[in-house]
Amino acid sequence: MRKTMVVVGGTGAQGGSVVKALSSNPNYLIRVITRDTTSVHAKALEAANCELHQVNLNQPEGLKAAFHDAYGIFAVTNFWDRETRLNEYEQGKAMVRAAREAGIQHFIWSTLPDYEALSNGKYNVPHFTSKARVDLDVKKAGFTYTTFVEAPFYFQNFHTIFAPQQNENGEQLWRLPLDPHQCSFHCADIGEIGLIVRAALDNPQLAGNENYLPLSAGIYNWQQLIDILNDQGHRICFEQIPAEGYDKKFPSAREFRQMMEFWQEFDYFGPDSPAKLALVKKLIPKGFTSFEQWSLKNMPAKC
Repeated sequence: MRKTMVVVGGTGAQGGSVVKALSSNPNYLIRVITRDTTSVHAKALEAANCELHQVNLNQPEGLKAAFHDAYGIFAVTNFWDRETRLNEYEQGKAMVRAAREAGIQHFIWSTLPDYEALSNGKYNVPHFTSKARVDLDVKKAGFTYTTFVEAPFYFQNFHTIFAPQQNENGEQLWRLPLDPHQCSFHCADIGEIGLIVRAALDNPQLAGNENYLPLSAGIYNWQQLIDILNDQGHRICFEQIPAEGYDKKFPSAREFRQMMEFWQEFDYFGPDSPAKLALVKKLIPKGFTSFEQWSLKNMPAKC
């Protein structure tokens, strides 16, 4: 019998990856939760035989019907959405509550480490902390199977907020408030997080016991990333700038700086990172696309 799997945010980066991964398994019926069922992405999913439910997570009344008779849920929130930023914890709690009432058996929550707690208050990174706060509610709900997936620094960020800028000499430049040799962090193609979700669903006895499953293609520092790209034909330099100057560059700059400072002092995924990564390796032995492979296809050097 096919199982219905609810994917919250199925038109987004993480949810879209989950839909893609599950679509290749005929054992799952996919039900996508989105705010706009008329969007181009939503219509494409509908054409691919996904069931659509229109729900605004700030108005969670619609979750009851969306979760009805489902086996499992992949739940994610988007902190950077204007409507979500101040309500992320409440959105997470509402999904947990609705899932519990619907009798969901396997709850998969996309979370992040609590940098504030791990650093004893030294670093304040709300877009990590607000997701981590939901973890306890998930654990208290008593689902048959519970899995936490943790997203890395997306390779796709190099196309957006962390894209290198061009200087007057035609060189590409990263200007950040850190030592490029010391700031190391886990990276991956966010389009592969669905592989972890599918592995958890296929192996609930191994990965459904409140296990944390991080996505990582490897640990890189900024200088290593620059060397890789320059070997592929780019001309990228790095300039370390004062923290005070960086904090004024854009509204969330101070938060991003503290995030990167955490990476210089601690592991991106926290102190239990090795054990978590070992479990993912057991579930997905072949690993994930490296930055070298991804950048050749997605960041080609301009001749």
